[in-house]
Amino acid sequence: MLTHHRKTVCLSLMSLDLPLWSVVETSATLYEKELQRYHLLLREPPLRENVPTYPPNDEATMPQPSPPSSRFLWLELSPYRIILTMQTHSKLSYRHYWEKGVFGPTRFWLQGDDPTHCSQMRLRNYTRSLELRGDPLPEHLRVEYELWAAQEFLGHYVLNVDIQPDD
Repeated sequence: MLTHHRKTVCLSLMSLDLPLWSVVETSATLYEKELQRYHLLLREPPLRENVPTYPPNDEATMPQPSPPSSRFLWLELSPYRIILTMQTHSKLSYRHYWEKGVFGPTRFWLQGDDPTHCSQMRLRNYTRSLELRGDPLPEHLRVEYELWAAQEFLGHYVLNVDIQPDD
């Protein structure tokens, strides 16, 4: 039987090589799939896209910002493997696959104006460490990984997810 729990989650991503650090705190739903397997679904607060849109056939008009889009982050959690998928109604989606000591795929999808055409960028990540703590439900996830494009090193990153316990 699938059970779920509403939780407050703090997700952070930081680079150890670049001045990059991002934190999102939001509510999420934690689903217990089976023993030591969970799905965590969270909605990131809406973001305004920086890409202006232009009205058709009116070149004299100033660009209008795109409407805010919401992004859904879906994490498949186990002590051995983490899969993070970001789905959005805008033009970018991605999926990371992490397993300790393994080069896993990282894929970014860029969608054009025609929904049937989609471009894909493939990278690799090497998972240095993966730690999932909490009993009986997960409370903390830490993934430390390297990102690679072919033989080019793109940086060393740390993903932390703190799941608040029930009050």
